[in-house]
Amino acid sequence: MTRLSYDAFKAMIMNPDVPDSEIAPFLRALPDDSGPFDPRIEPDPDKVEMTPEGDFDVESAIRWGNAICRWRRQQKFEQQIANGVKKPVLVSEGDSWFQFPFLIEDVIDHLGSDFLIWSLDAAGDTADNMVNRRSEYMAGLQRQKARGVSGFLFSAAGNDVIGEDLHGNPVLSGLLKTYAPGKDAAWHVDKGALAAVLTRLETDYRTVVSTVRSDPDFQRLPIFVHGYDYAIPGGYPGDQRNPAYARQDEWLGGPMTEKGIVDPPLQRAIIRFLIDALYDMLERVAGRSSDTQVFVIDVRGTLRDGEWADEIHGTSSGFKAVAALFRTIIKREI
Repeated sequence: MTRLSYDAFKAMIMNPDVPDSEIAPFLRALPDDSGPFDPRIEPDPDKVEMTPEGDFDVESAIRWGNAICRWRRQQKFEQQIANGVKKPVLVSEGDSWFQFPFLIEDVIDHLGSDFLIWSLDAAGDTADNMVNRRSEYMAGLQRQKARGVSGFLFSAAGNDVIGEDLHGNPVLSGLLKTYAPGKDAAWHVDKGALAAVLTRLETDYRTVVSTVRSDPDFQRLPIFVHGYDYAIPGGYPGDQRNPAYARQDEWLGGPMTEKGIVDPPLQRAIIRFLIDALYDMLERVAGRSSDTQVFVIDVRGTLRDGEWADEIHGTSSGFKAVAALFRTIIKREI
């Protein structure tokens, strides 16, 4: 097989009109470097003739896939504006449900046919980083103010509940008790640990809302959030998922097994308990949406068993179904 020259590959990725799906075959996943909401990818040297320039490009870009995808999205946004495309303008800030580089068409990809979206999303981002450390959303909203920004989409908390901590350890390990026969899903969750996580997240979400509202022009700007779907722990008998960027049970099934929780129905019930608790927190933040203009998009039960690419991400078709819920609510409220 003749490899694609790096110059030809770079020309593809630098052209926002080339679909991600045409670039994906020239990439490879890096499972050892990937996190639950942070799939790491790079040009596949078996398919792309890498050069010193190419190696420098990849190594110098923090999270190469994120950097390239953000640039491509923003270039396409500006292109559409320059071409006079008339669609509602949104700003999005989120994790890998909003930006899954190249390998999966995520929620924002699917919403692009109906909206112009200024994307600040990055796989692997955490609520703490988006809100307290490298906050970008207000600058993004103010940048789009002159274009009549119609809404703000925020996707966070995944890493904080079913992802990894700062040391790369599954958060789930610290939220679960050791298996006890006869005990239900709720018993197996450490309520104190979960409360600590949710309290911190609630503080971050309230900070986002108050920060957006601090701009007089954004007092009634619709803010859209979500709490993920009922993720399916991997490694059960007959599990067909085999992601290139992660072990089958890396983030949910493995940590549960280490705690002695091996029964698939119990595993799923525990995840349901955690996701429901996350939604309860979001509903407290949103309050009465007609007053607060904060809308919780409830996607629980949307992804069917065959529509999970891994333990916590939908397939492209799965995310299309999630995006359909977003589209309906966004169009109704902006």
